[in-house]
Amino acid sequence: MSGIDVGEELGARAAQARALSLLRIRSRALAVAILPAAVAVVLFAAGAQGHLAGPAWDTVRWTVLGVAVAVLLVTVLVAVSVARARPAMSPTVPVPEAGAPDLYRLVRDLADRLDVPAPSAIALTPDCDSWLEDRTHRALRRGAVAAPEAGDAAPVLVIGSPFLWWMRVAELRAVLAPVVAGTGPSAHPDIAAARRFVRGLDASIADAAAPGRGAVRGAPLAFAGWVSRLLLRACRDHAAEMERCVAAAASMRAQTVDHGLRIAAQEQVGLAYAGWDRLLTRVALPAWRMGRWPSRLDAGVVSALTELSRRDRLADGFALRLGERPACDLLEEPGVADEAASLLAARLFHGGPAESGPGWAPVDWQQYPDEVVDRKWRTEAARLHRVLDTLGVPRASAADPAVPTLARVMEHLSGSGGPGGPGEELAAGIGAAVAREEAAPPGHGGPEHGGPGHGSPGHGGPGSGAAEDPLDLWGPGPLPLFPLQPPRTGTELLADHVAAMVCCAAVDTAGAAPGLDWLDGPALLVGGERRADLAAPVLSLVEDGDPDPLVSWLAEVGVRPDKPVRLV
Repeated sequence: MSGIDVGEELGARAAQARALSLLRIRSRALAVAILPAAVAVVLFAAGAQGHLAGPAWDTVRWTVLGVAVAVLLVTVLVAVSVARARPAMSPTVPVPEAGAPDLYRLVRDLADRLDVPAPSAIALTPDCDSWLEDRTHRALRRGAVAAPEAGDAAPVLVIGSPFLWWMRVAELRAVLAPVVAGTGPSAHPDIAAARRFVRGLDASIADAAAPGRGAVRGAPLAFAGWVSRLLLRACRDHAAEMERCVAAAASMRAQTVDHGLRIAAQEQVGLAYAGWDRLLTRVALPAWRMGRWPSRLDAGVVSALTELSRRDRLADGFALRLGERPACDLLEEPGVADEAASLLAARLFHGGPAESGPGWAPVDWQQYPDEVVDRKWRTEAARLHRVLDTLGVPRASAADPAVPTLARVMEHLSGSGGPGGPGEELAAGIGAAVAREEAAPPGHGGPEHGGPGHGSPGHGGPGSGAAEDPLDLWGPGPLPLFPLQPPRTGTELLADHVAAMVCCAAVDTAGAAPGLDWLDGPALLVGGERRADLAAPVLSLVEDGDPDPLVSWLAEVGVRPDKPVRLV
């Protein structure tokens, strides 16, 4: 027996031992619950045989019986609460076999090579991770009637959608090998039962903490949640060790498949994560705030990482892989899957509605500069001038007081004021205006004007293949589930708005153009080249009230601050 086989066997046995420890905790809890009933049976049996006679023993017998009945009723309450509680299911885009036969074939061939059961289905998630998810709970099964054997189905393989676009087919197979190998331990009855027990406790706690429960229904659920919390606290260490041992056993088994390629593929995992995070925070987030959701986020990852390889020597050579077959070719309609995953990402990370509408529309990368960048700059510039009007700041143009100019903003921020200077009051005004717009009811032009929507049950995205909302089975938590950035401070908002005003002036008076930088998001193009040196002069004006660096920058680019700027 090889060292790999020995390590895998040890890991599997350790996982089974931890699973048995979890099941023993469940058995002990049940034994404690039926102990009063057992004592009552013994007392009544002794009384029927003439032992333990007398009024005192009769009182003891009926008292113990009453306690036993009460404990059994509470036990049934907790057991029903745990059994009926719906475990949270990760929001994903289902991939039917008809839509990706090559991907299903790759996964099944991989399972055959690993000698483990194949996953029952495949789904995509807008994240750089992959895992197995048990969806055998009756509340998680799609359709009105579930098949009797659905409870014994293998787990679902969830694949990070960025992997399909950035990785090549061989790299994806190497990355998925240890994940698919986890179906082997998942099929063990003890491990499967222990996992169901822990997930039931976790779901019961979440169900008890859900808002909107009345006093009549809330009190029993709160008690069941308290008991489940005690049991989960006792199970925590064993559950963590069981999962660690399962992962170790799966990793050892997967070493027999593409071991050399797995090392290189793991480098691509880290690179894809960096590119995905940069794309979401720098490129997608500004679009979401404007009521637009990029419909090709996964394809954007390839462009972002290609740009990274061009700029960074550490990533040099990664773009050479692009000549090989990408893993997204395993899908019949990769564009449809990308669009569905992009919409789900917008909902998870920003809280956008479930369906497109006038204030929540998809946008292509070719339309991004005009639909997002230009609109973002002019919307923020208009908000900046509205706040200045509220503060009573006079217009800079005496000839036509109604026209907005950059000179008005610069004169106000560079002037003397009260404590904190004029910038502090302006920053507070902009922060209040942004907060009001985000808190306004939906339907006023998208999240930038009406606040992020919570969505409504409907479609999981274009081509998702399911009529149900993928967030329905997650739980009652508000959207966004995973905010990308903390709320911006007043100074940050003011700097963004001043920079937007400068960019509008550059576009209208100096022939500049809005652009898209794959790593930094909205960009100002002057003469076809990106100008990335605007942040420092703007901060000097906003924080120190010194306009000289910005005046020099404007003169270099050829911007006329006294000329009117078109706003939205």
